[in-house]
Amino acid sequence: MTAATTDATDKTGATGATVETDFGKLLGTEADGVRRFLGIPYAQPPLGEHRFRPPAPPTPWSGARDATRFGGSAPQPGLMLAALPGMDVGPQDEDCLFLNVYAPVAARPGDRKPVLVWIHGGGFVIGSGSQGIYDGGGLVRRGDVVVVTINYRLGVLGFLDLGEQGDLATANAGILDQVAALRWVQRHIATFGGDPDNVTIFGESAGGMSVGTLLGCPAARGLFHKAIAQSGACHAVHADREASSAVTAAVLSTLGLASPNVRQLREVPVEKLLAAQQQVSMQMLTTGGKHLLPFQPIVDGDTLPRHPIDAVRAGSAAGVPLLIGTNRDEWNLFGFLDPELRQLDADRIAARVQRRLPHADGAQLVAGYRASRPEADWSALWFAIETDRVFRIPAIRLAEAQAPHAPAVHAYWFTWPSPGFGGRLGACHAIDVPFVFGGLHLAGADQFVGTGPAADRLAGQTMDAWLAFARSGAPGHPGLPDWPGYAPPRRATLELGPTCQLHEDPQSQDRQLWPHLL
Repeated sequence: MTAATTDATDKTGATGATVETDFGKLLGTEADGVRRFLGIPYAQPPLGEHRFRPPAPPTPWSGARDATRFGGSAPQPGLMLAALPGMDVGPQDEDCLFLNVYAPVAARPGDRKPVLVWIHGGGFVIGSGSQGIYDGGGLVRRGDVVVVTINYRLGVLGFLDLGEQGDLATANAGILDQVAALRWVQRHIATFGGDPDNVTIFGESAGGMSVGTLLGCPAARGLFHKAIAQSGACHAVHADREASSAVTAAVLSTLGLASPNVRQLREVPVEKLLAAQQQVSMQMLTTGGKHLLPFQPIVDGDTLPRHPIDAVRAGSAAGVPLLIGTNRDEWNLFGFLDPELRQLDADRIAARVQRRLPHADGAQLVAGYRASRPEADWSALWFAIETDRVFRIPAIRLAEAQAPHAPAVHAYWFTWPSPGFGGRLGACHAIDVPFVFGGLHLAGADQFVGTGPAADRLAGQTMDAWLAFARSGAPGHPGLPDWPGYAPPRRATLELGPTCQLHEDPQSQDRQLWPHLL
């Protein structure tokens, strides 16, 4: 394989760049020290008979394929989070299995630069690798690495359990899409100057949950060598077919179908599928049950033979260094949408806990959180419980599970507060993403992440930590305090925030309430 650049320059100052892959030639762009190849198909379009099936290899093309524009994003509903800076997904299309490669201008085949593959978040129902907040150029320029961002099937199209259908359908199409993208990286990334033997997967929210799932997925074994899970771990899965089948039954009922007939479902317009998906999601959200994410990976006995956390405990990702962490106030981003927020009290919170964790003593958990924050109002106490239930405790469980099998596990705690809503968001969900990608100066980002020397300094410290980890498996660098590995009883955790400092077992009083609950 060979790679070459041309001298053609467009009116924006970008220069053309060409790369030859096994499937055909790609025509991308060069600008600001970065070569961009966008909208690269890593699988056949999941249309017609390919809807609900595992991804198939792409079809080769003749001539030079235009790689100067993003491919379509997975079909998805429009949600309020799209208003955040850099979160617009652009045009949508069921033909959505594309990835994007960002590489240094000077990179050439054989350079073997570290590779970072980004898996976007969005609750497994929204998001895209083309969102502006995920532009890989900042990491490429700062760290001399190759960055890949991917799309994967979402919602009903990516995570609908249609039962035993042979090769007609898979319950985990979205996860298998991620695996297919990683296979593409293994086969082609050297052409862009990347090292296929040094691939780091990283993702946030559902992307971090995907990282945790891939650590326990046999088909992904050997396709990556390091993992970074931001605000996500292994627990966002349907642990049995009973749970996923209940979601499927609700979708079929909404569509007016009697059984999970794959051929029949292939004929349903995608708009109608999305409408059913939205209706089922809202039904399950308003009932307040334990399934926060109706559409998520499924322990199906095939793609996921066992729960990912159990697989990791058994050594499924042995030898893979892990960097994992959460934000201090994750649930603040979602909590203000709660219509009952002002009516919360100890009893109502305990009842909510009981619905989400039927085997827990809700009153006891509420009392424990009240003891560690006696001055907090009830909404803040509820936000703290949900932050831990959904994000922090699963991250701790994954760190504990992987530590015996990895050269090192490193943990972080992100505490930079958002200025949004008068500061009420705190260090909320997704506040870390602009710091990881160096996106603080996107239009409108100042309202979410703030501005100034301290913010710029933290962005540099965070990017350098992620880049150091991608290079060596250790995130420490001269701009941070010493950052030892995470393991009980010390549980060393580096705070990334207005002050970067090492903590031992932060918020330990809360953590000790959870041993038998997750």
